[in-house]
Amino acid sequence: MTVTNTSRRSFLQTSAVASGGLLMAMHLPGTLGQAMAAGTLHTPNAWVHIADDNSITILAARSEMGQGVYTSMPMLIAEELNVDMSQIRVSDAPPAAVYVNALLGAQITGGSTSVRDGWEKLRVAGAQVREMLISAAAAKWGVDRQQIKADKGMLFGPKGLKASYGELAAAAAVLPVPEKPPIKDPKDFRIVGKRIKRVDTPAKTNGTAEFGIDVKLPGMVYATVQQCPVIGGKVKSFDAAQAKGMPGVLAVVQISDGVAVVADTWWRAKKASDTVKVQWDEGAGAALSDASVIEATRQAAKTGKVLEITKPQGDVAAALKGAAKVIEAEYISPMQSHSPLEPMNFTAHVQGNKVLLIGPTQFQQGAQGAVAAVLNVKPEDITLKTTYLGGGFGRRLELDFIVQAAEISKAVNKPVKLLWTREEDMTHDYYRPAGVNQIKAGVDASGMPVAMHFKVASQSVTQRAFGLPKDTLDPFMAEASVAGYNIANTQHDLVIEDTGVRVGYWRAVSHSMNVFANESFVDELAKNAGQDPYAYRMKMLNGKPRFANVLKLAAEKAGWGKPLAAGRSRGIALMEGYDSYMAQVAEISLNKDGSVRVHKVTVAADVGHMVNPDTVEAQLQSSIVFGVGAVLKHQITMKNGRVQETNYNSYEPVRMYESPQIDIVLVKSTEKPGGIGEPGTAVVAPAIANAVASLIGKRVRRLPITAEALRQA
Repeated sequence: MTVTNTSRRSFLQTSAVASGGLLMAMHLPGTLGQAMAAGTLHTPNAWVHIADDNSITILAARSEMGQGVYTSMPMLIAEELNVDMSQIRVSDAPPAAVYVNALLGAQITGGSTSVRDGWEKLRVAGAQVREMLISAAAAKWGVDRQQIKADKGMLFGPKGLKASYGELAAAAAVLPVPEKPPIKDPKDFRIVGKRIKRVDTPAKTNGTAEFGIDVKLPGMVYATVQQCPVIGGKVKSFDAAQAKGMPGVLAVVQISDGVAVVADTWWRAKKASDTVKVQWDEGAGAALSDASVIEATRQAAKTGKVLEITKPQGDVAAALKGAAKVIEAEYISPMQSHSPLEPMNFTAHVQGNKVLLIGPTQFQQGAQGAVAAVLNVKPEDITLKTTYLGGGFGRRLELDFIVQAAEISKAVNKPVKLLWTREEDMTHDYYRPAGVNQIKAGVDASGMPVAMHFKVASQSVTQRAFGLPKDTLDPFMAEASVAGYNIANTQHDLVIEDTGVRVGYWRAVSHSMNVFANESFVDELAKNAGQDPYAYRMKMLNGKPRFANVLKLAAEKAGWGKPLAAGRSRGIALMEGYDSYMAQVAEISLNKDGSVRVHKVTVAADVGHMVNPDTVEAQLQSSIVFGVGAVLKHQITMKNGRVQETNYNSYEPVRMYESPQIDIVLVKSTEKPGGIGEPGTAVVAPAIANAVASLIGKRVRRLPITAEALRQA
């Protein structure tokens, strides 16, 4: 074991934990906060807190929005700490450098990165504390540390010596932090890889879990906001005379992007807000429509500046010229809304240069920094507590609603809970951008591709969100744009077109557009060749064992090639994303109204070493149902810059009776973990589209695949 000369105090200081407010009791619920107040809490490192009573709290540095990180990430620490999951509590981590997601460069939850980022460093964190406790016991008992065993929250030494972790936590916490403690060989895991019940389920079922919408502070008031119906528009003037005279109304406040009404209840704020008459400067966005956005993107694909996604392989131009046949197709993906069940909300309390923020966010450091900039305070003077998120899907990476809450609190000098209406939420989203994929293939006499040229055109979220320089490749637009097949000559191009829409990262990001296009096109090539789509794909997967294995498993599980009931068909699709390999088979029919009914989705997934298979299955089920809605129902349309879908009646989620049966095959693997929160959403789109084409004999190349789209096919 290598030990640094770093003390616990300097470790915390250099990791920015101390200045980030880690040890503030207000961050930590229940027993942990009480233990801190009593001076009985010890923090061997930034991830593990042990109290004298042997209660153990593990900090989770990723936001829990239903994906299970409050279970899977503590499992990694508990494995090396040698404690059972029943012995731990979980709390949210504050903003701090030590909690940065190395795969994304900030304290962000997204990109299916939580387990991938934490796979090694969280195990090391648990092992550090285990080794420090062993060293403390060895010093106390005067024995060789090799004679001590740590297990289930207890330390056992020779001649019956034993002590709880809590009894030795104070001594352990002042020891040097081991730099490279020994970690377990995966074959020795006792927790990781097992089906563990989620630690947040009891609180979510008994109503004690705190979502942003549940937050209450002493003296808190409530706010709602009107924003310009055209995103990007500004307030010219407003008349709030009637609102100010209504019961419970405390203030009407103009903020940077709207007009807020503050009252003693949210409903009173909402009723008063309805009476505020605002004159808007709608700006350039008033000229936008969904048709104009897609057309601008299509034209950019044809004539815009081309960025190289990867170096071309072979000579595409020559191979196309010499091909027996050239096949081309264009696929269009519409704008999509995140529409999480819990609308945007946040609670803020601004007191001079000190700020308290509480609510649902996927980007802790961003929230802290954005509010600091607007209020002209130091980031370290902002305390942030993350609640449970009632859905995220990328929307809560944005900071607009958090900044608004802080602005309103400063204006009224009170703690304020801001809650958007569903209509504000739906019409002021950061939408998944529209995408256009143009693909060209040259095939030989047998119909197999000898060359393929892929071109992706869309708007760059990274340019908007993080200032990516113009004419710079945005990797989050190019995900899964490189197909996993063996094709001798390939070229992959990207065109960025700023259409003027406010765009954001949406579940599976560009995988959702690119996989739909690529895997639909492969099916078109199979049909042109007169070959079975499954067999056609397998021919191009020599030397690609993980791809080939999941494709084979999904096909076998789904009964590919076996007869189906009259009026039904199957479609198959394959992808790699977030270091996970996945194939899906969708079985569909048509309803009486001509709409598509998805009866069953069979999925085979190789996600590497699984931390909690139960969570993997739940994530697959969730992402597939989410994807079914995106494929069959959802699109954001605009008229005169105004989003037309304002609530779930016009942006209808998949109902329970519409949800397909989902059959899952999980591959046991010793590969490094892959991400699982998003890929299922992407690959279900071409699986359904390919099944539809098989059933009706026509290809729908534009989402969503509605009854009207099928009538026009």
